Amino acid sequence: MISVGEILGLVFLVIIILIFLAMSFRIVTEWQRAVVLRLGRVLGVKGPGIIFLIPFVDRPLLVDLRIVTVEVPPQTIVTKDNVTVTIDAVVYYKVVDPLKTVVSVSNYPAAVLNYAQTSLRDIVGQMELDEILTKREEINRRLQEILDTVTEGWGIKVTQVTVRDIRLSPELLSAMAEQAKAERLRRAKIILSEGERQAANILAEASLSYQNNPVALQLRFLEMLSDISQRGNMVIVVPAGQEFYATLSTLKNVITSTKQ
Repeated sequence: MISVGEILGLVFLVIIILIFLAMSFRIVTEWQRAVVLRLGRVLGVKGPGIIFLIPFVDRPLLVDLRIVTVEVPPQTIVTKDNVTVTIDAVVYYKVVDPLKTVVSVSNYPAAVLNYAQTSLRDIVGQMELDEILTKREEINRRLQEILDTVTEGWGIKVTQVTVRDIRLSPELLSAMAEQAKAERLRRAKIILSEGERQAANILAEASLSYQNNPVALQLRFLEMLSDISQRGNMVIVVPAGQEFYATLSTLKNVITSTKQ
């Protein structure tokens, strides 16, 4: 017959086995991998799904394989032409080799952020202000290439880098606005001067034409007088000299020859 002590011992053993089994099985999600260390040495990468571990012997380190977003805080940088700008960026990366990531770097999110800050300062510091404002894509590309070169040894892939904002000092913005205003005024003066030059050329050509044809000049004069009198409801008396009568005589001869 089984004694009470044996029953209690059996129950205790069953509880120990259940606890052991509960500690032996872990569930790794689809976007995770478990780097298993056995007695401090790398055993391998397991997952996704249910994995088996030896309690108190195996230690799992979970690594997220999803894309991680890192915001690079605003950096105050002096450009190549001695202009102070404040610039920030966003870095997107993901772990592609969990084993290499765990073995190579202890805190990879902080490592990526620190290297992104340093690289951004180096790139922008070698460029002039005009290049920074007009070549964001080049800054993105160069920063991604630099980060990729370093993080490749960490088992990390930088998928995208985006410069988010470039801020200038209020004094510089005011100076740029004044420069843009001066440029617009300069272009307006050039356009006005070009128009005046064309108008002067037209007047010069008309003057030369009237100079070679006095009859046309007198007729134009009479036409202008007629327009003025009609608009103002006035009668204009013009003293006629010999040139005026000569013009009328010439005009009469032209009309007579035309009728014949």
